[in-house]
Amino acid sequence: MTAGAWTSVGRRRVDGRVIVCGNEKGGSGKTTTAMHIAIALVDYGHSVATVDLDERQLSLTRYIDNRRRWAESKQLALPMPRHFHVPPAARESAGEVNGLLVRKLTEAIASIKASHDFVVVDTPGSNTFLSRLAHGVADTLISPMNDSFIDFDVLARIDPLSQQILGYSQYASVVLDARRNRLHSENAILDWVVVRNRMSPLTSRNELKIHTLLRQLSTDLGFRLADGISERVAFREFFTIGVTALDVFEDYVLGTTPTMSHLMARQEIRGLLEQLKLPMDESNRMETDARRRQAASVSRPVVLPDVFAR
Repeated sequence: MTAGAWTSVGRRRVDGRVIVCGNEKGGSGKTTTAMHIAIALVDYGHSVATVDLDERQLSLTRYIDNRRRWAESKQLALPMPRHFHVPPAARESAGEVNGLLVRKLTEAIASIKASHDFVVVDTPGSNTFLSRLAHGVADTLISPMNDSFIDFDVLARIDPLSQQILGYSQYASVVLDARRNRLHSENAILDWVVVRNRMSPLTSRNELKIHTLLRQLSTDLGFRLADGISERVAFREFFTIGVTALDVFEDYVLGTTPTMSHLMARQEIRGLLEQLKLPMDESNRMETDARRRQAASVSRPVVLPDVFAR
């Protein structure tokens, strides 16, 4: 558990939990996963902040902007997280990787974490300074990957003939370093979950090999495996209007008649949320209430640094 304040009912954190969606490969489903997790947590009554660190694509920012505009145009009361993003102009300064920027961004995330129950962070699809920073503060790391050997290569290299694991990838090393640093500096445990997306309903020989290798790698690297979302048209449709599989499936919300694909998408997201084992149930309410009481007892409001755009 991270250092910080504790409640009188046991060793429970008062600060919010940081959930990072990270993977060095683009197109793995990070943004879709981050958005659905954030809305699920808001739906459950938690105060949630979302942080978009992908200053080039800003996909999560566009997703949330689409949601806000759609809700206004249709007069819908859609649940919304409080959103922050690194402005595009920050990419030049991010490349410098200097101590001042490290401190400003770390303090910014810490401030957001102190004033929200959950912070959901979407990261760039590459090994950047901002991505490494996010991994270093994660309590839960979710690494979506498509069910292919191209995506598996983000975690480890394999021999093409024997199909044996030759060594860990650069990304796996980044995660292991982040886990070690969190444990040594804060006595905190990083829960790493690898989510398999775009799995075919018919298991192929290739997928069986990937499954076997992931099982082995999960033991070696210490991550959990979870089934994610398949390649459904519904998820692509959701982005354009900012809705999620957890929103009400009615014509006036979706702008179209719900289909079986919409219903299956909701089933997949609910299944994923169960596998992530996030502290969303009633046992987390005492922790949430204690954090809010502590925040209310502080005489001055939490100041969020201007390194993030809002």
